[in-house]
Amino acid sequence: MDPNLAYRSPLQTRYATPEMLAVWSPQRKFSTWRRLWLALAQAQHELGLNVTRQQLDELASNLDNIDFDTAAKYEAQLHHDVMAHIHALGDVAPNAKSIIHLGATSQFVGCNTELILLRESLGLIAATLAKTIDAWAEFARRYRDVPTLGFTHFQPAQPTTVGKRATLWAYDLAIALADIEHRSATLRFRGVKGATGTQASFLDLFDGDHDKVEQLDQLVTQKMGWPPEQRYVVTGQTYPRLVDAQVISSLAVVAAAIHKCCNDIRLLANRKEIDEPFGEKQIGSSAMPYKRNPMLCERASGLARFVMAMPANALNTAASQWFERTLDDSANRRLTLPESFLALDGALAVMNKIASGLVVYEQTIRANLLAELPFIASENILMAAVKAGADRQEAHEVLRRHSQAAGQRVKTEGKPNDLLDRLRREPMFAAVDLDAVLEPTAYVGRAPQQVDAFIEQVVQPIRDRYADTADDPDDPMPSGAPAQCRSH
Repeated sequence: MDPNLAYRSPLQTRYATPEMLAVWSPQRKFSTWRRLWLALAQAQHELGLNVTRQQLDELASNLDNIDFDTAAKYEAQLHHDVMAHIHALGDVAPNAKSIIHLGATSQFVGCNTELILLRESLGLIAATLAKTIDAWAEFARRYRDVPTLGFTHFQPAQPTTVGKRATLWAYDLAIALADIEHRSATLRFRGVKGATGTQASFLDLFDGDHDKVEQLDQLVTQKMGWPPEQRYVVTGQTYPRLVDAQVISSLAVVAAAIHKCCNDIRLLANRKEIDEPFGEKQIGSSAMPYKRNPMLCERASGLARFVMAMPANALNTAASQWFERTLDDSANRRLTLPESFLALDGALAVMNKIASGLVVYEQTIRANLLAELPFIASENILMAAVKAGADRQEAHEVLRRHSQAAGQRVKTEGKPNDLLDRLRREPMFAAVDLDAVLEPTAYVGRAPQQVDAFIEQVVQPIRDRYADTADDPDDPMPSGAPAQCRSH
């Protein structure tokens, strides 16, 4: 069929990275099933069941050469994807056909594969988060001393610096990264639990030997790359679906941090203080050639909002499971798990691009700050007048009257703030050096020093954690992940 005649997810065609798409690909899923079947057979062989070396060799030789057409034909007949792939594997490993999936239920491959993919996906998310935090830290260092108007309630407030504001974006992402790392580090393997979680089929295989069933569970867990103690102690047929809700909630935290940052940048772009990266021939609007719309931030926000809506879905799935398992989770999770990761992956890729190429217009920032600074500096002006001998209450009244008049002039007449000109004409302010009082750097407090502290105390440990898996030794922030996660 012509691919243009069928729906294709924009997560695949537009947004997600090749690395994340590969994790959730059919090849990765079904080759992991085969690795699980091999691990199960190897463990059964080692524990004395009638599984031969020839059978193991056949399975090991056919881990990746999956005939998807054959599997699809089997599934059309059997209406069961696991059985379809058992038959497809049996066709290329005929001597091993009789021992594939021995004693297991479908969720042996289903759940364990999903847990493996979740862990790997969390590693990719963590690695990109770390790179983005590093990019924002470098941006914050570069602009640590540049005063800018602060906002509370989106109303002009005490100044901060461009760099200090960027640390707030980076800190949100660092908090989210810690949550992602926690989810990855505490994720557990389902292991070998049987049809309802009782391991009854394996107990039969080993003639009632409980120790060997426990060893089987541990061996398969180890062979799939998990510490034996990092298994779910008990399960029903599936691993607890609350785990999905926890993981997706952590993804939503990342998404919220991205969304907040992008909103700030979009507002600053409206004030002409900052622009996201913009290509030389990029078109902002088909109708308005002058437009330089914050399209990257809008894209990241849209993807982030999709992820932020997912936790409720996962919670409903977990809450709806009956006893040991019902199948109403299956179709839902085929969408929810991969698409949550793919959408966040796309949003993070955009966020990293923005952080690495944000354009700052320092003169506009300064002009916007100076337009409001006379109001913000009114208390300092008041104190300077008092030190010069003015009566505090009288000076306050003069300042109040002129501030209100200057504000009204700005709002109703659209004219510049003339508060300083008004005060220069007042005798009680004649001894005050108004230009010195209005030096912007005097109002940013410890913002530059806070940037330094943030980089040292928050960012540098992240850099250190991720340095061991560098793709490029010259890259200050590699795309790899910490030891508990798999890298790109």
